[in-house]
Amino acid sequence: MAENKRDYYEVLGVDKNASAEEIKKAYRKSAMKYHPDRNPGDKEAEEKFKEVGEAYEVLSDPDKKSRYDQFGFAGVDPSYGGGAGGAGGYGGFGGFGDFGDLGDIFGSFFGGGSRRSSQNVPRQGENVGARLDLTFEEAAFGVEKEVSAQRIENCSDCKGTGSADGKVETCSQCRGTGQIRTVQSVFGMQMQSTTTCPQCSGRGKIVKNPCNTCRGKGKVRRTHKVKVKVPAGIDNGQTVRIRGEGCVGYNGGPSGDLMVDIYIKRHPIFERDGLHVYCEVPISFTQAALGAEIEVPTLDGKVKFDIPEGTQTGKMFSMSGRGIPMVNNPKRRGEHRFTVVVETPTKLTKEQKELLRQLDGTLDGKSSPKRNKFFDTIKDFFD
Repeated sequence: MAENKRDYYEVLGVDKNASAEEIKKAYRKSAMKYHPDRNPGDKEAEEKFKEVGEAYEVLSDPDKKSRYDQFGFAGVDPSYGGGAGGAGGYGGFGGFGDFGDLGDIFGSFFGGGSRRSSQNVPRQGENVGARLDLTFEEAAFGVEKEVSAQRIENCSDCKGTGSADGKVETCSQCRGTGQIRTVQSVFGMQMQSTTTCPQCSGRGKIVKNPCNTCRGKGKVRRTHKVKVKVPAGIDNGQTVRIRGEGCVGYNGGPSGDLMVDIYIKRHPIFERDGLHVYCEVPISFTQAALGAEIEVPTLDGKVKFDIPEGTQTGKMFSMSGRGIPMVNNPKRRGEHRFTVVVETPTKLTKEQKELLRQLDGTLDGKSSPKRNKFFDTIKDFFD
């Protein structure tokens, strides 16, 4: 129930007057903190991650945010029903009435033309959200996967009419407008006002034999599976929009969209920054000193690369065209950048140690310019 939920602003740690950018920034920070990949096996973190996602889904959508600010949880989650909808029709399924602006109010009082009930106006269904976890490679090269999301659909038993026998009558009191107009005399002036029809709750129609499946609402909440084509190059935290796969529209309006949030699992070798891929490659002391042909892991497999002699640890090399493809232009790719780490040999034998000592004794300043410069600087400093 709603009383067990935390306020969405509290969940994200933002003020009610926070901007869209502040809300997005707070969401990303919390999502990274509680991400399952960073908290394996932590059920509490998993629940908080879901809670953060739910809060962001509402507060990032201007329409949902507006209804949440006005009606609380009942304004964004039909399962809570509640009195926020009042005579909003459809038993709380996405409708809380269109209260209009001041121009509409004054128009109704001062003889304005009859307005058709907002419940009868075609409206787009609400968007729904889903999460999709991808591997590093799937995000880089694109993939097609199936996701599940809950959405509001027309009841299949009554075909969205709400009537078990398919019979829906026009309300006799408002004649299908969903509104009742009354005229009062105030200070000698004829004042006209419009209110929601109490007989049909603003729907303009009456169902005498309600459908047992949807209880006369005409709509039900179901889990829906959709195949999602993820484009190559998509990044962590981005969203794929699937048009028309959200909640069904009202009064012939279009369906909402499915918003799929992308989360990329950590890779044991690669890291990503924009279109570039980074990794570390360990090399031996001998390879660094003499130069060598080494194998570098990339998204395209192992690639041979020649490193020059005298390569120092921490040196970065790059290979163009082997990074992340650009979204909508997969032929253009970033770089693969790798840093070499010279590995100091351990567990040497006596013979090996002696050979290294002999080698060290033959080296002069030209062989180790950085080391010699360092010690010269120290000598000058203390002198």
